[in-house]
Amino acid sequence: MTEQENIDLKTSERLPEHLSVQAAHIQEVHNVPMKVLIRPFPSVLDEKKVVSLMETIENPETVDLVPPIDILWIKGRQGGDYFYSFGGCHRYEAYKRLKQEFIPCKIFKSTISDLQSYLGGSTPDLL
Repeated sequence: MTEQENIDLKTSERLPEHLSVQAAHIQEVHNVPMKVLIRPFPSVLDEKKVVSLMETIENPETVDLVPPIDILWIKGRQGGDYFYSFGGCHRYEAYKRLKQEFIPCKIFKSTISDLQSYLGGSTPDLL
């Protein structure tokens, strides 16, 4: 198996290219306000890909071809909601440049421990 393959760890079946391993089992898509997403890492972008996505998103006949981004939903220890996005940088940038207020997302509930896997010692104390 190559690193490029996308395998469902529960069934060992190959997933379609547009599905992530984390959110493959999630069917529900939410339109999440762009302003609530926390993106802790700077994106490295391919300009042609961003422009192509913008064109696809602007066209009502093709917008549904763009997969939603995955976000981690973490409840703070005092009940606050935090929405972290680590992937989907080209899609995020395309929606941002189009000045869209919302972005389609698959939300999966996560924990601060999971967040530490991404951020290590830089993990914030979420209230």
